[in-house]
Amino acid sequence: MRRALMIVLLCLLGGTQAASAEWVAVSQETLTETLRLDGMIEAVRESTVSAQTAGTVVELPHDVDDAVAEGELIVRLEDSSEQARLEQARSSLEEAEAELTDARQNLERVQKLHERDVASQQDLDQAQNRFNGAKARVSRAEGTLSEAREQLSYTRVHAPYSGIVTERMVEMGESVSPGQPLMRGLSLEKLRVVVSLPQQYASRVRSERQAIVTLDGGQRLQTGAMTFYPYADQQSHSFRLRLALTDPEARLFPGMLVKVGIPVGQREALWVPESSIYRRGELRAVFVRGPDDEPRLRQVRLGSHRGDRVEVLAGVGEGESVRREALY
Repeated sequence: MRRALMIVLLCLLGGTQAASAEWVAVSQETLTETLRLDGMIEAVRESTVSAQTAGTVVELPHDVDDAVAEGELIVRLEDSSEQARLEQARSSLEEAEAELTDARQNLERVQKLHERDVASQQDLDQAQNRFNGAKARVSRAEGTLSEAREQLSYTRVHAPYSGIVTERMVEMGESVSPGQPLMRGLSLEKLRVVVSLPQQYASRVRSERQAIVTLDGGQRLQTGAMTFYPYADQQSHSFRLRLALTDPEARLFPGMLVKVGIPVGQREALWVPESSIYRRGELRAVFVRGPDDEPRLRQVRLGSHRGDRVEVLAGVGEGESVRREALY
């Protein structure tokens, strides 16, 4: 049936004037064979914030899908006991500092008296010991105050970086304990793509470090550093490959799929213009310039595309000429 169709077409083209045809030589160029894989976008920064102290949740300014800035409050716990300990620590420090001031003044007086042989060495030693003890109590009180401030800071949980809340694990009035997850979030500022690389291509890609990441619409994404996982998956025997991404237009979100093209080899290929291909159903053919300068229809088998050109796997040879615009 296909052969009969081609014969009919050839007969119809018998009167075509060669002068009206524009011929293009079949070119041979090196083709880089590319492995096409599906990659998934993930956030570089994605973490869970947990409680560092026990308490009751009294404030939740943000919910799932809310944007938060770095350092912004995301959870606050009831802090009356921490405030009381802080005030007590401040009072103890003030008392210790007052004792230290008194001990310093007393030591200075005793030193002057000792220089005039009015006070004994024992009096001087006692004054010195009192001063040293007061100074140690101040140091201990400062440590207690610092610890109380730290414990109070644990009641206020702040965002470690700017991002989006993806999950909230607590509710208002809920009691939490140290280590309990509170919120989960991620940052959209830094993204990367992760792809599984078949074992047979791992060594080549590891040495050449080339990859092209594109969206479904064909837009090419700018990539950065390439990282190989140092082990293979036990089930698929594939290696995970990670590529840093730059997305100034904010088109990407974690969980999206993208196309990852990895060069895996090169070969010589024959190319013709895409516009020279004649298509009818499953038939693919080109009009080849014959010895008599007449266009002759010849069936071809096509391969990959590159811009406005298409690879011909069989049907024409290097040096032949095809009509730039197919006759329809």
